[in-house]
Amino acid sequence: MQLSIRTRAASIDALSNFLMERGAPGVVLKKNGIDAFFAHPHAGASLRRDVHRFVDAVARLSPRAHKPRLRWRVIKQENWEHSWKRFIKPRRVGKTFWVTPPWLEPPKFRCRRTIIIEPGMAFGTGTHATTRGCMELLEEVSGRVGDRGFTALDVGTGSGILAIASAHLGAREVCAIDNDPVALEVARGNLTANRVASRICLSGARLSAIRRRFDVVAANLTAETVLELAGALDKKVAPRGFLILSGILREKAGAVTRRFNDRFRVLKRKRAREWVTLLMQRT
Repeated sequence: MQLSIRTRAASIDALSNFLMERGAPGVVLKKNGIDAFFAHPHAGASLRRDVHRFVDAVARLSPRAHKPRLRWRVIKQENWEHSWKRFIKPRRVGKTFWVTPPWLEPPKFRCRRTIIIEPGMAFGTGTHATTRGCMELLEEVSGRVGDRGFTALDVGTGSGILAIASAHLGAREVCAIDNDPVALEVARGNLTANRVASRICLSGARLSAIRRRFDVVAANLTAETVLELAGALDKKVAPRGFLILSGILREKAGAVTRRFNDRFRVLKRKRAREWVTLLMQRT
């Protein structure tokens, strides 16, 4: 059974979490909604009722938004273990990278580096606007620091893609942390696949437990989490260092910049649909 919900972008994360808690083994996030799948071809009345109640409750949080549209349908059986792979393609990110799954060969361009990412239960495959924004701003930072290199901290590393990109861009030392054991396992596999495991310190350490400062700190989280961690993030950026923040919905970008504006100046804002990625430098 496939459930398709067309709704505003700000509701997608909450809906996907709810549907997976109700037994959906997989969801597909789209620009304007979400598709969820249930193994049984006939979703029970209680499931449908709970889904509709939850969708209505989320919709009431933004009364001016269009009411979400739901569609249930039975789909034919497929080899789901492998058929989803056809949706994952090599993707060009910024001026430097091809991001590709391990079963595909990226196009051959000498001027681009390849990052291999195994799509799994950790965020960061290079397809999301916030990941692309962070990678493009990492490119900019590497151009600003030049040949002297830099140290980098990736907060909430997920798949490890930003840590890998930092290593490819000339970081002489990279630290990547995440509090999700599944994400750490996925990231460890991706670091090995990209042959950078020896150059990146990967751990489940809390941000507050890290005592040193870095030339570049990247945090692709959410606006709420960034604001919660703002004090700790501030302390990890070296003098004249850079802070890259993403996972921020456009309407919340102002609150984030105000939280940091006493110590940082905004160098660049990258906007992609409803998302904003910020590049800031300590003043």
